[in-house]
Amino acid sequence: MIQKGFALLLAFCALMPVEVSAQPPCLRDALKREVCLAAPARRIVSLSPGATELLFSAGAGGSVVAVSAWSDFPAEAVALPQVGDSNRLDLEAIMSLAPDLVVAWVDGNSRSQLERVADLGIPVFWLAPRTFEDIASAVGNLALLTGQPGKGKARAEVFLQGIASLESRYASAQPVRVFYQIWDQPLMTVNREELISKAIDLCGGVNVFGDLPRLVPQISREAVLAANPDVIVTAGQAGSKQWLEDWQRFHGLTAVSAGNLFLEPPDLLARPTLRMVEGARHLCQTLEQARANL
Repeated sequence: MIQKGFALLLAFCALMPVEVSAQPPCLRDALKREVCLAAPARRIVSLSPGATELLFSAGAGGSVVAVSAWSDFPAEAVALPQVGDSNRLDLEAIMSLAPDLVVAWVDGNSRSQLERVADLGIPVFWLAPRTFEDIASAVGNLALLTGQPGKGKARAEVFLQGIASLESRYASAQPVRVFYQIWDQPLMTVNREELISKAIDLCGGVNVFGDLPRLVPQISREAVLAANPDVIVTAGQAGSKQWLEDWQRFHGLTAVSAGNLFLEPPDLLARPTLRMVEGARHLCQTLEQARANL
């Protein structure tokens, strides 16, 4: 925990106010590519719901001219034109908007399609937050690229303070073994490198599938029965309640016998944005209830 606390301290230092020139800096994105702008971005296309949230958190919402499908937060994003989803982008629509910056998501967007956009001279900035510090850095970088770092830095600091507070509060919590279900057919979960798993760890939980090699591994029902988690958690999408009810027939599972089947609010943990601190706080409360049930 001391090492994690030091990492958060370093992140705080990185977000301290610095003198900013009128011209935005050259920044390296998640693909380690240097992105340089001649002037602060004023016409931005966001190509994932997470990127859309992070742009608004950075204070750049007023410069976003189009978004991807499912960009439903904040409310202002819903009214913006959509230019495709993770399966297919409408490159013609994107180009017609004459953006001066496109913000893409490593795990969701087609690199080949966006290479075509970059070849036409439109800067593409890739995001792939893997840690809480990455989320704060993404907000700070987007704020710098849009020429208004103050608001982004302030919000990122509040986020990191919230994470640090949770880390301190649950540092000595009794470990509970958690299976986090993100899909039913096929049955899917997350490994320790995924941010949801880092939230589980923050709350004193242990991801029973944390050691699997894939970020979002497909598993069998038999694997869950063999792991015998203390808690089964899923996010609150339309059919997710049924997913939990399906586990009720496995009476030998500790999570079932203890009544530890929980539905978390949708989006708060699924999207690596500043709202993740709210999702982590709710998850920590859920795991506290699970401990009481054991």
